[in-house]
Amino acid sequence: MNEVSQSKFLSLVLRHKPEEIGLVLDQNGWASIDQLIALANACGTNLSRSQIESIVENSDKKRFAISADGTKIRANQGHSVDIALELPPRTPPERLYHGTATRFLDSIRESGLHSASRQHVHLSSDQGTAEKVGSRHGKPVVLTVESGQMARDGHLFYISENGVWLTEAVPAKYLN
Repeated sequence: MNEVSQSKFLSLVLRHKPEEIGLVLDQNGWASIDQLIALANACGTNLSRSQIESIVENSDKKRFAISADGTKIRANQGHSVDIALELPPRTPPERLYHGTATRFLDSIRESGLHSASRQHVHLSSDQGTAEKVGSRHGKPVVLTVESGQMARDGHLFYISENGVWLTEAVPAKYLN
């Protein structure tokens, strides 16, 4: 299994379906690295500590973090399982960006951005990153989010360890 496949496997079990291999995440999304390795290998996915460290270190998207003591791992954001990331609210820049596919525009213009099966809407601080995200879903379009005004109006924002801005939803009136 190559590093891309291993990273996708980690996304699956740390963000969406830990039960697939019998993994238990704590309330903040952390899992024991030793337990993850043992369960993955028992289920036929070859995984080692050095492979996990390489994925965490070399991933351009920085999807995962290893705890300060080196014993646990978690996904930085994108969870569909209920966890508390323990991120403090932060004041966002005046504008953030969301990449999506053109086929979703009518629905977004009508009802805004919603987290769907995930815990948060993901926003980028630059248009280039948002465009890359949007291109994964079809013909990309980048929406500008008036995040500064949203924050002044009482909406909360958080920033994950890998620099992705998170919020519960973006009402349509804050989108351009």
